[in-house]
Amino acid sequence: LQTRMQSLQPDPKAQYRSVYGALKKMVLTEGLWRPLRGINVTMLGAGPAHALYFACYEKMKKSLSDIFQPGGNSHLANGIAGSVATLLHDAVMNPAEVVKQRLQMFNSPYSSVLGCVRTVHRTEGFAAFYRSYTTQLTMNVPFQAIHFITYELLQEHLNPPRHYNPGSHIVAGAVAGAVAAAATTPLDVCKTLLNTQENTALSSLNIRGHLSGMANAIGTVYHLGGLPGFFKGVQARVIYQMPSTAIAWSVYEFFKSFLSRRALEKKP
Repeated sequence: LQTRMQSLQPDPKAQYRSVYGALKKMVLTEGLWRPLRGINVTMLGAGPAHALYFACYEKMKKSLSDIFQPGGNSHLANGIAGSVATLLHDAVMNPAEVVKQRLQMFNSPYSSVLGCVRTVHRTEGFAAFYRSYTTQLTMNVPFQAIHFITYELLQEHLNPPRHYNPGSHIVAGAVAGAVAAAATTPLDVCKTLLNTQENTALSSLNIRGHLSGMANAIGTVYHLGGLPGFFKGVQARVIYQMPSTAIAWSVYEFFKSFLSRRALEKKP
């Protein structure tokens, strides 16, 4: 839904006025499973990407907190750790995101993940999978900084002892995800344009070849949609991020608590 609603010049059959309207229209005209298109490539990339992400975050958060605020919790350390962890996460997820969004576009010419990878590599080269990487980082570094700082701040109020508390992890994760998602929507619209290379939009501006670079993407979005164009799909993005970050944090905190407890039990 987010990918479709961020389209700058969609096909008349794929114009949506609301998140619910988009979902209803998609299911009725394209089938029940169409909204789940691209889930397989997302799952393939998410495992290794999040493993690197949280491992880097925990290590850097501890090391930097000891420097900035020994024995305490430093929001600056949390923000820096989240930003650096994003570099590793996005290096893995960016190609998966390109394939996912091309599969999700209306009337996508790609029938499978492998077919999409082969076609993009053959026609646009390997660089196509990282065309939006700088924009992704420009978006995700502030996103993760806001996300982690908000999460850790809420944990200080909801769960001061920092014990395993599923309710606090879910609430803090959802709110942190919503705040970060809303703040970085303009960059997400630019990233979607770079990933999908939306033909109708580029043709209307007489852009030949492939659009590359964040500056070009920002200029294109502004020419086609003005300032409101940068917030296309903001509702879908917030609705997506809230459960996503809530689930991610609650699962992560569960395994962190479970594995720590087991490690302590094994100690003589």
